[in-house]
Amino acid sequence: MTTINLLVGGPTENWPVDLMQIPGPWVGADRGALRLVKGGIKPVMVVGDFDSIDAAELALVKDSLDGAVIVKPDQDHTDTQLAVKSIFETYAPDELHLYGATGGRLDHLLANLWLVLDPFFRQLAPKIKIIDRQNTVQYFLPGTYTLAKEADKRYLAFVPLMPMHLTLPDEKYQLQAAHNDYPISWASNEFVGTSGQFSFDTGVLAVIQSRDA
Repeated sequence: MTTINLLVGGPTENWPVDLMQIPGPWVGADRGALRLVKGGIKPVMVVGDFDSIDAAELALVKDSLDGAVIVKPDQDHTDTQLAVKSIFETYAPDELHLYGATGGRLDHLLANLWLVLDPFFRQLAPKIKIIDRQNTVQYFLPGTYTLAKEADKRYLAFVPLMPMHLTLPDEKYQLQAAHNDYPISWASNEFVGTSGQFSFDTGVLAVIQSRDA
């Protein structure tokens, strides 16, 4: 299985503690590229106009990009959107792990969480995970699933991003074809055991495993 890691420009305090030890390959978007280089990681691709870094930082990034794919920004996508698009078009990974996408500006956070609702990205949604120090966000398309509990997480949230009927048969708090007309977070649920099943009929579902700080 091929996994590509993407680092974008969110606050470092939200990173997993071991982020710089996670095996690559890595892609950096804007300030994320600078942080990879400073951490000793050579990205295989960088995306953005680097408008968030100064001239000295830009020179450092450019000196470390020999052989990297460089993607220039466009007006139709955020740097994160363009990075995700370019990664799937260039490398076609089985999974994309997105770091640095939480914390900081709320408009950036919402753009990142809702990225999979764009028709271009929707069919890629099951391959995308957003990961930070306390949370793992996965996306699902309609179907029936069994989800394994992450060892360091306690809480489980089901977040319908579109209207759907959601069934949770064996979690701590169960649902039977519960319908929502608008996005909602069924928060603070928990696994019973080491895995949980769920199913839904339409739309896109985000599932969040989380823990307290």
